[in-house]
Amino acid sequence: MKVSAAAVALAFALVLSNFADQSRGELQEGFYKGKCNVDVEKIVSDIITPLVGQKPWITPALLRMQFHDCFVNGCDASILLDGSSSEKTAIPYRSVRGYDVIDLVKAAIEKSCPGVVSCADVVSKGGWYSVQTGRRDGLVSLAKNVNLPGSSISVENSAAIFNSKGIRPKTSFTFLWSHFDNTVDLDQGGSSLVIVGEPSSEIVDNSFYKQIVIRRGVLGIDQALALNKLTKDTVNKAAISSNDYFLTKFQQAMVKLGAVEVLTGTQGEIRKSCRAINKS
Repeated sequence: MKVSAAAVALAFALVLSNFADQSRGELQEGFYKGKCNVDVEKIVSDIITPLVGQKPWITPALLRMQFHDCFVNGCDASILLDGSSSEKTAIPYRSVRGYDVIDLVKAAIEKSCPGVVSCADVVSKGGWYSVQTGRRDGLVSLAKNVNLPGSSISVENSAAIFNSKGIRPKTSFTFLWSHFDNTVDLDQGGSSLVIVGEPSSEIVDNSFYKQIVIRRGVLGIDQALALNKLTKDTVNKAAISSNDYFLTKFQQAMVKLGAVEVLTGTQGEIRKSCRAINKS
């Protein structure tokens, strides 16, 4: 099952216009209901649908951006801030793509509904599924704060890192880690996390699991996921199940990731531009 351009566009809109009443901490579904007198869903769809159709890499690139953002100071869009020593200048982040897509979406929303929708909520749009919103944007972005797990880390230590972020179920950990650490930029010392590159680099699917169960993982951590008692059952099930099963589990894991250390209420700010904090 491929994730279509229309599905990705709908996801951006669902983040901003879901009307359910459930909440996770101070995040809510339907947070923006009644706050904008425009059709935010249409604004987003008009931008994202043609872009994903032309550039299928946008879907995995934006998911990777969210992962990187949430792992440093939580999901606060700090990865988007420009600066000579901001997060995006850190070695593992130099290959992150999709900033221009976020800029387009944010600019269009600001034009019609200024000062309401945060950059953090745009980044945490959730791929093709609905997530709760109400995040606010961070004020600090420093490359020295970037400390992602490396490619030589053990399964146990990886699980501990995810646990420290509040992502505890081993299933969630397995689906997040295995989809974001499956090949590396060896020129950067194996520190760069990227989306599974083969055989389906432009779609989000379960091919990674099929590869590692036949011992075709790129990294040691890849094969360890398939063999370790903490994760092997999840890996095996993902490999033999339909891709719908994978997408459901991956969605659940990404929702958990999107709630990591968020700023809400009066914390942070709502940036006018995702690349810079607001002027006083």
